[in-house]
Amino acid sequence: MDISYLHVFTYSERTNTRALKIEPIVPVEVRRERNARLRILSEKKKRAFYEQFIGTTQSVLFEHENDNGFMNGYTENYIRVRMPFNEDAVNQILSVALTKVNALGYVEGSIG
Repeated sequence: MDISYLHVFTYSERTNTRALKIEPIVPVEVRRERNARLRILSEKKKRAFYEQFIGTTQSVLFEHENDNGFMNGYTENYIRVRMPFNEDAVNQILSVALTKVNALGYVEGSIG
């Protein structure tokens, strides 16, 4: 199965952890650079995953938050969908035709 998302974080040496014993110690700037590379890869993988579903209709559960006139929801396979806020769609599972991945990485669609 192809990876569609990476949960990336930079390790740090903390008391009572094995990280204190790792040799050689990776410099902080190298850790940050690796973190940045993995986050870029993760965004590319997520976008490729999202794009596989453009042109399909998916069930989306919309959240209640009004985010500057938009609302977000998630499909059954965790694709984030962003649409204009519609009070009637809050906490509802609706069929949405996925139309495109926008510049912010959200999938847009229309209720069908």
